[in-house]
Amino acid sequence: MGRRPVPGRHQHDVRPDRQRTRNPPVITLRHHLLTVVAVFLALAAGIVLGGGPLSDVNQSVVTAGNDDEPAPAADRARTDYTESFVSALGPGAVGGRLAERSVALVTLPGADEQVVAALAEQVAASGGSVSARYELSDDLVDPGQKSLVDTLGSQLLTQQAEGDVAAEASTYDRIGQLLGLAVATKDVEGQEVNGKARAIVDAVSGAGLMAKPDEVSQRAPLVLLVLGTDARDEGADAILAGLAQGLAAQSVGVVLAGTTADGGDGQLGRFRADPAASGVASLDGIDTTAGRVATMITLQRSLATPGGAFGASGADGPVPLG
Repeated sequence: MGRRPVPGRHQHDVRPDRQRTRNPPVITLRHHLLTVVAVFLALAAGIVLGGGPLSDVNQSVVTAGNDDEPAPAADRARTDYTESFVSALGPGAVGGRLAERSVALVTLPGADEQVVAALAEQVAASGGSVSARYELSDDLVDPGQKSLVDTLGSQLLTQQAEGDVAAEASTYDRIGQLLGLAVATKDVEGQEVNGKARAIVDAVSGAGLMAKPDEVSQRAPLVLLVLGTDARDEGADAILAGLAQGLAAQSVGVVLAGTTADGGDGQLGRFRADPAASGVASLDGIDTTAGRVATMITLQRSLATPGGAFGASGADGPVPLG
């Protein structure tokens, strides 16, 4: 006797373990950022879409979208190509943007030295100059050392900055403004270092809150504040906000810059939720060539327009377009 057909068997002919679903294309955030900024920089350099190197970048993105599972080596090669592409276009895109303007480079503890050096090189490539490097110490941003910072700030306010810094300023806003008086100026042309500036630097460095820089001759209109290690200590975010806000009060413009990891829920991302962010431009992605180029464009923008969130996770886009 033949076997009777099992009702509904055809419903089981295609089994779950035989189903094949194409994986979505894998394009990293870093790759996406670099590609977007590369397109912008290409436009800034006058390259015509549809021909030349830019068409290769577009093709790279399309190819990535057609791969089921891009091999790590292939993905790395695409990222390296985009980095090289932006590096080649960078000088043409930033050249002259900071002409005859100086930038005070202020770094927080743990800032990557290679990235800091690369940022200084980009300032020079943009026609500007770094007035000095000011390295803030661990004690300055340690919530446990607030009493020291508060006492020093009160003394300097009375001795050097009465009338320049509001007496009711909070501890870290006040020390930020005092540092601003020493390293920056509201004059877009920059100003010579005066006795007040030297006295503040001597006092802050003497208290172990900052490394004393080499001989400095000028106070800069722009401040580039570079993030370091995200300690995530309670009170650390308020310290950063106070410092940035204080520096912004005494300068033409401040750009707070961090790596791609600093965006999102990192320290830079959290800063963007603070009211102090309205007067301070922020940018994440300085660990990439594109991010460093975008930092120069953001510095130029800050000469006329404060604020803005740019970079890999910036709400205002990867780079200022206006």
